Amino acid sequence: MSSTGRRRWYDDACGTALALELVGERWALLIVRELMFGPRRFSQLRASLNGISANVLTQRLEGLEVAGIVMRRKLPPPADDVQVYELTPWGYQAETSIQELGRWAVKSPQHDPTLPLSAASIMLSFRTMIDRSHSGDKPMTAGFRLGNESFVARLDSEGISVRRAEPDESDFILEAKPTALAAVVYGGMPIAEAEAAGMVKLKGDRTLAEQFVTLFPLPAKTAN
Repeated sequence: MSSTGRRRWYDDACGTALALELVGERWALLIVRELMFGPRRFSQLRASLNGISANVLTQRLEGLEVAGIVMRRKLPPPADDVQVYELTPWGYQAETSIQELGRWAVKSPQHDPTLPLSAASIMLSFRTMIDRSHSGDKPMTAGFRLGNESFVARLDSEGISVRRAEPDESDFILEAKPTALAAVVYGGMPIAEAEAAGMVKLKGDRTLAEQFVTLFPLPAKTAN
């Protein structure tokens, strides 16, 4: 047993082996992904992870808490006694690893961008795939309403930052399901076509919105 009381999977001092012990169980890393934009309730986490059971989610959260990656706390008034889960400062540092793993994996011919994805997933994908060489061409504030979740993204020459917030003061707002937004950004569907199909609603500066969706090129696939 390790010093945290967890059974070791590997007799290996490599940091990669330890990383797999910490977040290698099914769903664990995706839970970390869902918490990258702030605390979430148990019900919110479960709703964002297609196919996870309440029992498995409870087990994974307990394991991540023991590992020092996730912590629990109660929200302040007026939401007294509402428990949320959030990443520890060390837990947030996993974002770089998640991004690098994502960049590597999307080169696989098996990557299917049409599969379901959560709001947090597509927002994190923007932070992962942003073309920083052009992100400062037209600095902007982009707003998103993805189901019952809202985000604001700021783009400049440094790249992109994303936070959960109401997007009312953004240069433009895109309202869509995450899969529909992915079809525009990663599938190449023009915004106007997605609007005509009822997949996307656009409010605000159309020119900036059309610029935004070109800033996230997917890398070429590897040869089989």
